[in-house]
Amino acid sequence: MHRLRHGDHGPAVAEIRGTLTKLGYLHHGTSGIRRESADGAHWVAPDAIFDHQLDSAVRAFQQQRGLLVDGIVGPATYRSLREASYRLGARTLIYQLSAPLYGDDVAALQAKLQDLGFYAGRVDGFFGPQTHESLSSFQREIGIAADGICGPQTLRSLELLGTRVTGGSPHAISEEELVRRKGPQLGGKRIVIDPGLGGPSTGNIVNGISEADILWDLAMRLEGRMAATGMETFLSRPHNADPTEAERALTSNAFDADLMISLRCDSNSSPSANGVASFHFGNSHGSVSMIGQVLTGFVQREIVARTPLRDCRTHGRTWELLRLTNMPTVQIDLGYLSNASDVAVLTNPRMRDTIAEAILISVKRLYLLGQDDQPTGTFTFAELLAEELSVADRIS
Repeated sequence: MHRLRHGDHGPAVAEIRGTLTKLGYLHHGTSGIRRESADGAHWVAPDAIFDHQLDSAVRAFQQQRGLLVDGIVGPATYRSLREASYRLGARTLIYQLSAPLYGDDVAALQAKLQDLGFYAGRVDGFFGPQTHESLSSFQREIGIAADGICGPQTLRSLELLGTRVTGGSPHAISEEELVRRKGPQLGGKRIVIDPGLGGPSTGNIVNGISEADILWDLAMRLEGRMAATGMETFLSRPHNADPTEAERALTSNAFDADLMISLRCDSNSSPSANGVASFHFGNSHGSVSMIGQVLTGFVQREIVARTPLRDCRTHGRTWELLRLTNMPTVQIDLGYLSNASDVAVLTNPRMRDTIAEAILISVKRLYLLGQDDQPTGTFTFAELLAEELSVADRIS
């Protein structure tokens, strides 16, 4: 779709204004404007104007939904606006591969099933196989047709029953328990590494090296270190391709991995913008990947302790890559290629070694679950490797 921003006007703007008004981000009462065109002056209806009021509403919506806050209605924001407009009961919900259903109505259904003890996944608004199975289990339990379709009869049954589950998110608990069962050793852990860009998408060129090459090189350094510890690693893409976020997620899900680590760089119109930031799944429904949140915290602390990169903290987001992957996924934005200091770090091979080491140590800290831990920035790859090999020898 065409990207809409402040100053635009037309039916698409009117649609966005109407949706944000229904969602409570806007109030009626904007005056129309007179536009000059080749055919002469004409009146533009007030609802069709992308004015300052609508710009502020779009930014507030983006902030609340875990999107990039830029005031521009592109594909991600438009999709989220459409999802937010769905209310439970307004349409029949069903699992379908050809045209998957997304929306706040699906999130509301997931939340109800979770409250009743039938759903332990993320409340992410995606009607996938896990939601289908949970709904079918609920239907069997109460004695109606277990077809996995949420229609009027199922909705009435959901409304009649009260909450059964209390005391924390079942999804967060199940994520933590899965990590606990895997044990502290890295050997045998399955990790997907996702370097951004690829193929014809080279990104920015800095100091004679492309953004894509920086990310691929870092992925190779991380993969080598992980393999040395006995981890099983997979790449989300070949060197000569740039899949979409959804395609990367689909590929990664096929590996049945324990974690996914996505590597990106950033840029900004201001050369002053700088620093490293890490992202995990988290949305406005209060659903968060607890393991992703913990891992991003470790990643931030380790990278900031070992490099000159500024700490831009961790954030919950609803980006497709974070939402569509079955395993806990983190995205690390390693610095701004529009900033001279960050460029000096990212184009330095030794610094890329340091960043790869920091990420690996962060994964180790995740699986240690706070036991026998060392101070941030002090655990070296050599020490980690020696410890992993020593334990492996004892086990064998």
